[in-house]
Amino acid sequence: MKRTASAIWNGTIKEGKGNISTQSTVLDKTQYSFNSRFAEGVGTNPEELIAAAHAGCFNMKLTLDLEAAGFKADTLETTSTVTLDNGTITRSDLVLKAKVPGITNEKFQEVAAGAKAGCPVSRALNLEMSLQAELIA
Repeated sequence: MKRTASAIWNGTIKEGKGNISTQSTVLDKTQYSFNSRFAEGVGTNPEELIAAAHAGCFNMKLTLDLEAAGFKADTLETTSTVTLDNGTITRSDLVLKAKVPGITNEKFQEVAAGAKAGCPVSRALNLEMSLQAELIA
């Protein structure tokens, strides 16, 4: 499987702007800029996209692993916070709130930790990661 995305940039780093598009067209000329990356401007940025990819990939891997262990999640809600420090993406912190009927907390933590380690985006990022996983009623 291969997926593609493209980015266009025009202008200087601070005054310029660009857009990002994905093969699926979910992002279609979505704007990004210095302000959307380093301030609070409108648009997306690479770190936000990595965080979204990590949270989404982790949820899918966890779903697969839970099903393999005999459980079906009602809800998995994961937030990824990606840290950019001195020009390097240094970490991704995952916070998961999950509703999984019939699972013990011990088993849930075990399966979640395995999904964090085995998620393709986790493996691709190869950086410091944390996981805070909570079962909710």
